[in-house]
Amino acid sequence: MGKVYPEIDARLREFIVGQPLFFVATAPSGAEGHVNVSPKGMRGTFVILGPHRVAYLDYHGSGAETIAHLRDNGRITLMFCAFDGPPKIVRLQGRGSSVAVTEETFADRIAEFPAPPDVHAVRAVITVEVDRVSDSCGYAVPLMDFRAERDLLLTAHSRRTADDLAVYRATRNAASIDGLPVF
Repeated sequence: MGKVYPEIDARLREFIVGQPLFFVATAPSGAEGHVNVSPKGMRGTFVILGPHRVAYLDYHGSGAETIAHLRDNGRITLMFCAFDGPPKIVRLQGRGSSVAVTEETFADRIAEFPAPPDVHAVRAVITVEVDRVSDSCGYAVPLMDFRAERDLLLTAHSRRTADDLAVYRATRNAASIDGLPVF
């Protein structure tokens, strides 16, 4: 059914960048704590940097589980599903890291995105060193039509100043739901 690939090749690259939505999964170390799965979207927020390296823009949001989990153990899985055309699921598994907006190398990380949407509210760039690339059938994934991007996240944060966003990180994104530190 599924296949493991040595790298993200041209065919997989085409599939991955063609998906308007992907999912990010992380978990804290040990048997306790919550597994987190988050949907991500918006054109221009995901890039393939090489056959074993990808990155995405992480915007301020209601939680910051991914960053906390990456700080804890680095494990991450990205999943892309075909919701139109032939069925397919692609998973990229590896070790992730984050570079926060407050870090010196943040500008270098943002520069890796050729056509990002408004980056005002980006809190971090998540980079994944991919060590496993696989696909599976996706036969049970429903067929759905993409209508449009949502601009609500960008609109909501456009009213916040850089200082407001710093307060947001300090008060609403300081720890994961399991109490792990984020920034």
